[in-house]
Amino acid sequence: MDIYVALLSLFFFTTPALAFGSDQDYQLDIINELDLANATYGITQVAGLHNSSKAFLFRDVGRAVHAPAHITEKVVQLFRSKSEFTFLASIQQKSSTSGVIFSIHESEHSYFELESSGVREEIRYHYRFKGKPRSESFPYRLADGQWHKIALTISASHLLLHVDCNRIYERVIDPPQMELTPGSGVWLGQHSHRHGLFKLNYAESRLTQLEGCHCERTCSANGLVYRDKELWVEPENCRNCACKVSNGVVECRRIFCPLANCSEDLLPVHVDGNCCKTCRPDFKGFLCSFLLGYDFCAEGLICGENSECKNRNTKAECECKSGYASIHGDSTYCEDIDECATQMHYCQSNTVCVNLPGSHRCDCLPGFTRVDEYSCTEHDECASGQDLCDENAICTNTIRGHLCTCKPGYVGNGTICRAFCEEGCRSGGTCVSPNTCVCPSGFTGHRCETDIDECSEGLIECHNHSRCVNLPGWYHCECRSGFHDNGSYLLDGSSCIDIDECSLQTHTCWNDSVCVNLPGGYDCVCTSGPGCSGDCPQEEGMRRNGEDWKPSFDRCAVCSCKDGQTYCRRRPCDCGDPEEDLFCCPGCDNRPSSQCLDQSGRTLYRSGASWLYGCQQCRCMEGEVDCWPLVCPTLMCEYTAVAEGECCPRCVTDPCLADNLSYDIRQTCKDPAGIARLSGDTWHMPKSPCTTCKCKVGQCSMNKLIV
Repeated sequence: MDIYVALLSLFFFTTPALAFGSDQDYQLDIINELDLANATYGITQVAGLHNSSKAFLFRDVGRAVHAPAHITEKVVQLFRSKSEFTFLASIQQKSSTSGVIFSIHESEHSYFELESSGVREEIRYHYRFKGKPRSESFPYRLADGQWHKIALTISASHLLLHVDCNRIYERVIDPPQMELTPGSGVWLGQHSHRHGLFKLNYAESRLTQLEGCHCERTCSANGLVYRDKELWVEPENCRNCACKVSNGVVECRRIFCPLANCSEDLLPVHVDGNCCKTCRPDFKGFLCSFLLGYDFCAEGLICGENSECKNRNTKAECECKSGYASIHGDSTYCEDIDECATQMHYCQSNTVCVNLPGSHRCDCLPGFTRVDEYSCTEHDECASGQDLCDENAICTNTIRGHLCTCKPGYVGNGTICRAFCEEGCRSGGTCVSPNTCVCPSGFTGHRCETDIDECSEGLIECHNHSRCVNLPGWYHCECRSGFHDNGSYLLDGSSCIDIDECSLQTHTCWNDSVCVNLPGGYDCVCTSGPGCSGDCPQEEGMRRNGEDWKPSFDRCAVCSCKDGQTYCRRRPCDCGDPEEDLFCCPGCDNRPSSQCLDQSGRTLYRSGASWLYGCQQCRCMEGEVDCWPLVCPTLMCEYTAVAEGECCPRCVTDPCLADNLSYDIRQTCKDPAGIARLSGDTWHMPKSPCTTCKCKVGQCSMNKLIV
């Protein structure tokens, strides 16, 4: 189950490019950045692809590989919103093993995941498009115990897959969604931090998450922005101010004015533009006497904003407003009296005194309602219906508030309660009430754990040239052996037609016999000659009529020769045989070490068991989990879409509801002029401009323009 890794690199392109040689700022050597040579338990440096190169063996689940935070940040930044990149890896994987090579994962979403399945002998690329998961599978045997170089290139919707410098696949796919968030995690040899399901998780190396950024705190006053602890003066209000972000307000205080110590011939007076009094000469020689009703304030005495001018018998004076007191005995400038701090208020119990400029108010404590201006009484939010409890919570009135507690069978903080199903809901089911799951179409059972077999229950009737094949949550009519679809892919299988093995030369009749085509098969009619013995010619030699043997191309199959025809099938398993091949018969493996946990970590499966995870079929193989995308029926309609909670697309008529179509550009059509057209191409018929043709996965379709 060991894996050797010699190279793991990422290349990004700012302009369309499918060749290497990018800027150093847009490439990342992951193996070098992880500094695996100095890694701890479970990482071993070994000989690499070449004698002079080095590689690393990941084999122990208990190892610890720690990467610096800047690696994750760089990977996320490079991937974010990039439409063109190349992933390179040099690996050696033991046969019959499966696992993830590299993954960028957030929560339950895989934005980039490259996987190799030695059990099904295919390479898989998982990504997201418009918020939905997408998968591409490439049949290829990468897990053969040999060194391989793999390169996956994405350029917008163009995908290229190279193995050992040979282009093995080229496709048009939906453009991958690469809007990564700082919460994304980068994993080597593992799906994510929760799902270490594969033996390749021995190569796990999670990179540290991005640290949060620091935002400078400021204050705003009079249309200006001040930094924390910055000081300034407001001369028009005679105040000194400071920015103190800790309590969330700008703090200002009146400028302190010392007493004006004037001589006998000088008087302290206010001068425009100054906050404090200034000594000015005294005026003499005028009649100073009591004048009834004379407005001395009109002579221009200046008082502060918290004081007001008052006429006296012989002069004008400043007097503090209600709720204010003079500063150092000078009523020209007055400051607020804190009635709360000096206990000069009338607030009763269950209230809190709040000081205001020149006054105060009595606020009710939380959970209390107002009786009058100075007193409050307890308020029962539960009885009045003013609580914040969820409909599935119990409201309990308390002093100064209330308590919300989820009802039995529900979990949450009381304000939000959701139904709880102890064993969980499987197959995409939803827990709607305590221990009650609502299952999606195609599933049933207490936990939605049972697939509805539409075929065995007689819910589906397929054409006699096809057979009903049950899938998890789905079904389709598959052409029987000896038949193939005519290209229309009708759902009931009526588009399955007979394969003429005789004309196609796909029969196994000996030279002395004559091939006769039959519905769904053929017969070898022998007249005379040595070939009439019923023996079957094989590449390795002649097989006798009635002989059984194990073919070299499939270790789990058995072939038989019968009347000149070769039949191959999966051989039966004998769990009582101690020499039984557990690879072919995983259900015979009863070792505890061969059991597998599902993705939720709640269910333990024995070797050979299968289950559905998301839109993937998973199977436990000798303690190793292998998952592959569900096989969906081929659709030839113009627009398709995957409904919420389903895995396979269905035909839709509204193009606005359709997902983007994916075409394999290696499949072509020939137009009437003999020109090869790529899948997805459209053209007009030369002599019929009102007819539009389109190449769909190697099949031509025509639409007439109606005016």
